[in-house]
Amino acid sequence: MELAALNLVNATLNWITFALDAPSARAVVFGVHIGGHLFVEVLLLVVILFLLSQKSYKPPKRPLTKKEIDELCDEWVPESLIPPITQEMLSEPPVLESAAGPHTIIDGKEVVNFASANYLGFVGHDKLLESCTSALEKYGVGSCGPRGFYGTIDVHLDCEARIAKFLGTHDSILYSYGLSTLFSAIPCFCKKGDIIVVDEGVHWGIQNGLYLSRSTIVYFKHNDMESLEKTLEKITAQNKRAKKLRRYIVVESVYQNSGQIAPLDKIIRLKEKYRFRVLLDETNSFGVLGRTGRGLTEYCGVPIEKIDIVTAAMGHALATEGGFCTGSARVIDHQRLSSSGYVFSASLPPYLASAAITAIDILEQNPDLTSKLKENIAILWKGLSDIRGLSIASNPESPIVFLVLEKSTGSVKSDLQLLEDIADRICR
Repeated sequence: MELAALNLVNATLNWITFALDAPSARAVVFGVHIGGHLFVEVLLLVVILFLLSQKSYKPPKRPLTKKEIDELCDEWVPESLIPPITQEMLSEPPVLESAAGPHTIIDGKEVVNFASANYLGFVGHDKLLESCTSALEKYGVGSCGPRGFYGTIDVHLDCEARIAKFLGTHDSILYSYGLSTLFSAIPCFCKKGDIIVVDEGVHWGIQNGLYLSRSTIVYFKHNDMESLEKTLEKITAQNKRAKKLRRYIVVESVYQNSGQIAPLDKIIRLKEKYRFRVLLDETNSFGVLGRTGRGLTEYCGVPIEKIDIVTAAMGHALATEGGFCTGSARVIDHQRLSSSGYVFSASLPPYLASAAITAIDILEQNPDLTSKLKENIAILWKGLSDIRGLSIASNPESPIVFLVLEKSTGSVKSDLQLLEDIADRICR
């Protein structure tokens, strides 16, 4: 059977070859002799052109019947708007029934408050309360306007000048919310095409500011200076011929996600070697590190002029709200024209700016406050160091203390309960 089919194919091929090579398969068109192969190719070309010139077939549109629509609606299953809720997600945060001071009340029980960023105990301070009361009586509650238009009040300018004087910079700029400082300051200077080298452990506020900038983001290992230098060296080698390229290093002074302290002196050395700019977030070091609480620059002995942009939230050590950016006059003036959070957001309520001024005055007049904080950190470290199965991951001088279970129980709920038991034991 297979042999017969093969013979049939061979016979067909021989017949086609004979037909094309036969004299009858040749034609003369306008005096040109056309062979059999050429004739077939021309014929195929004509057929292709004919097919291409035809309109595509479109089936007639028929609207769905009511029955079909009802069936489709019954079969449709909407996708969930949120992911499935786990048992851990159902846990509710504690609700405070008093001021968030060193001691507070939760569920009718008085507890020691280790969870807030009230590092210097300024929440409820008499002088801050008096300052806020006076400002409320004079200015009211809110400013009801953005700084760039009609929301600038004299106390805002006084607060900016006080911050600049305290830190030894040329000028400062206030923002109405701590995180909006980073959301606005980073995109104000960093644009599409710029390169930002950032520590992989930075907090969410910085990450969001980086995203809004649309810059090229390159991460280096957390607090690893060897990784930072390799990254800077690689970027410099890749962009030798770039005519205009803004390059930044973004770090935190005290990392909110780990409690580690950045080695600023080494970062400045690398910055100057590879010609980068530095943006330093002092949120968790302002009022905390250094002999007088002036932050990481004082702690590391680095002149603040070597930092291009310094930011900080005032809702931590100063126990007020808002944020600021400080630096050279050019850095600040540029933000007054181009920073979205400054130009378009309602300005900081005047009484909060007044509270910030008072808090800085108290800090400057009482340098022993930082010494007391260091003593408290040391006492807490001593109490936590002897607990078996628990290790401290943060820096010994950091106001943020990170506790790590050396071995998990296998459940987030059980881990939290174990940590709760440890906390109860320590506070007895």
